[in-house]
Amino acid sequence: MFQFVTRRLIFSLPILWGVATIVFVALRMLPGDPAVAILGDQASAESLRVLRHRLGLDAPLIHQYFDYMSLLLRGDLGRSLLNEEAVTRLIWRNLPYTAELTVGAILVACLFGIPIGMLSAVKRNTVVDRLARIVALMGVATPAFYAGVVLLIVFSLQLGWFPVMGGGEFSRPLDHIRYSALPSVSVGAVIAGSIMRVTRSAILEVLSEEYIRTARSKGLKEFAVLYKHALKNAMIPIITVIGLNMGILLGGVVAIERVFNRPGLGSLLVTSIYGRDYPAIQSTLVIFAVVVVSVNLITDLTYGLLDPRIRYGRKR
Repeated sequence: MFQFVTRRLIFSLPILWGVATIVFVALRMLPGDPAVAILGDQASAESLRVLRHRLGLDAPLIHQYFDYMSLLLRGDLGRSLLNEEAVTRLIWRNLPYTAELTVGAILVACLFGIPIGMLSAVKRNTVVDRLARIVALMGVATPAFYAGVVLLIVFSLQLGWFPVMGGGEFSRPLDHIRYSALPSVSVGAVIAGSIMRVTRSAILEVLSEEYIRTARSKGLKEFAVLYKHALKNAMIPIITVIGLNMGILLGGVVAIERVFNRPGLGSLLVTSIYGRDYPAIQSTLVIFAVVVVSVNLITDLTYGLLDPRIRYGRKR
């Protein structure tokens, strides 16, 4: 296990380096000048030149790249070009809101996707199965921001059940949950459809196995057969699809935080893009890459817990 984790972490370093390099180069190739974004279009050429020199933007590109990578290797994410605040503080201030929304979205996706997928498999080729597959297709095809706008209009503006915008205060948990409910459902719908479809396929495959017939022949209740035997042995593909959809999930988080005007890394990223805040953009995207890599590692490690036959770091 230790060798497996170490090897995966070593293999992840080139991926993170590639993400950081691509983001760095792409930002410099895109149109826009941070100095103009800070001082405005009416600023004089001399003021722009002085600001570019103070921010280090007039240095050769290769020098900027090595300065950026050296800071990144030391764990220093730099300072924001817009307010000169440490990017690390900006990220730590917004990270809890994004983490909460991401976890909430995964819970919503699993609570809806897995039971409906199982029901679809048990009621195969019935009206229930057809309706469940239609719901799954709608979930896969509906963008997160569109679902968020619809939920916002219906449940916030018309019914008034949930706040229109904001992230709430962590010191007031119940009120804070009300702020997070609609965004979590909006983002969770992005992968709930995929979980439904994979769960249905996995459960159908497991239900045809010999040990399921044996469990039923022993007189076990259908609930115990489905959840104790079938679901447990079908969890590997379900966990896999959750891990593979983490990038899509983070993309939905970015959109939803803007729709609901929530604080978070998504809002920080969009604001930084508007202001051409290179350090904040680069650091936020690297954090997203770290999250995706970490989730994929956790997904692989979970396989060993679900199936004891899987062993890491050993030759068979």
